[in-house]
Amino acid sequence: MNTNNSVGIESINVYGGPAFLDVRALFEARGLDLERFDNLMMEKKSVGLPCEDPVTNAVNAAKPIIDRLSDDEKNRIELVIAATESGLDFGKAMSTYIQHYLGLGRNCRSFELKHACYAGTGALHMAAGFVASNPSPGVKALVIATDTARAAARKTYAEPTQAVGAVAMLVSRKPDVLEIDLGANGFCSYEVMDTFRPLPEIETGDADLSLLSYLDCLESSYKNYQSKVDGVDFRETFEFLAFHTPFAGMVKGAHRKMMRQFSRLSPAEVEADFQKRVTPSLRYCVQIGNVYSATVYVALCGLIAHAPLNGYSRVGLFSYGSGCASEFYSGLISSRSKELVSGMNIQQQLDRRYKLSMEEYDRVVDVNMEWIFGIKDKEVDISEYAGIYEHSLEGRGLLVLKRVKDFHREYDWS
Repeated sequence: MNTNNSVGIESINVYGGPAFLDVRALFEARGLDLERFDNLMMEKKSVGLPCEDPVTNAVNAAKPIIDRLSDDEKNRIELVIAATESGLDFGKAMSTYIQHYLGLGRNCRSFELKHACYAGTGALHMAAGFVASNPSPGVKALVIATDTARAAARKTYAEPTQAVGAVAMLVSRKPDVLEIDLGANGFCSYEVMDTFRPLPEIETGDADLSLLSYLDCLESSYKNYQSKVDGVDFRETFEFLAFHTPFAGMVKGAHRKMMRQFSRLSPAEVEADFQKRVTPSLRYCVQIGNVYSATVYVALCGLIAHAPLNGYSRVGLFSYGSGCASEFYSGLISSRSKELVSGMNIQQQLDRRYKLSMEEYDRVVDVNMEWIFGIKDKEVDISEYAGIYEHSLEGRGLLVLKRVKDFHREYDWS
């Protein structure tokens, strides 16, 4: 269905970190209520190492995409946006590191964008607008949503969901993965203090308020979408749905609320609709956790990889970022989308992650806290987690942090 006016995601990839922790084991070790474990509907959370940061996650997500491009195609990337709430510097954008280590040309607009978990969607639509309005043939944009959790949520119900990783998206007029329905966007944004990061080492907020804001924004942004697109029906218009997924149980509750409001189905029919239209989008999310700005695109990848796609199918996407900003939009996916996403071997990458014990997890988290924002001079010492490094990173040609020297971050390939 691609035409000269089509714009969207040409290629997409997920980096889900080098290690994971079993979420049930975390609940048991922390003495958390196992009934709430069932409500989370989570299996694993990805965990990063001290030799990783949002830059390495971003590059490791994007490199398989860039490596498939010809030199001419690489040179057509004229915009690089790093979407993140895990900044490394007040002034220097991490997109500069990303551009450098991916070997992209200098004739490129480059910057960093922040708005909690909404940032990836804001960056994607900014890139789509750039491509759609650019008369230059073959122009492309690279968007990378990349984030990493902090450790201050230990022994709380937020800890099991907080994760690390990145999603890279190449945006062009060849939207083989997702063709965006241009102009079909619903928005809802307002000031609320639900979750936030006031200090480098702290993530905090009001979980109940965040849930209510998420649900309010889903309803309001969909109604705004509905006001702009004739004949929209929440149940019939979208063959599939992919939502921002802080945890899978939250998405199930959000779907149930929307179905109660916009359809007259029985509880059994609502459950069947959830299994058909939403469950495929959760397949990677329940194995990774909440990657903040990247999470809705982890959901999109899961949907494409696991949903039955024949011909073109319309997917409704909902993005929410605390603070808050939200957007409901839509696009087309197809069997070609599945072919391209499957070619990135996302599940195989997740399967090869190192399984952490609780003792290893706590040790890694402690060392990670030594690498938060504001480091001037520090050398990476992989001997503190050598077994994990050897299992997941050594010899794989992934980008890793080597040192910080006079605030400048220096990287190398594993």
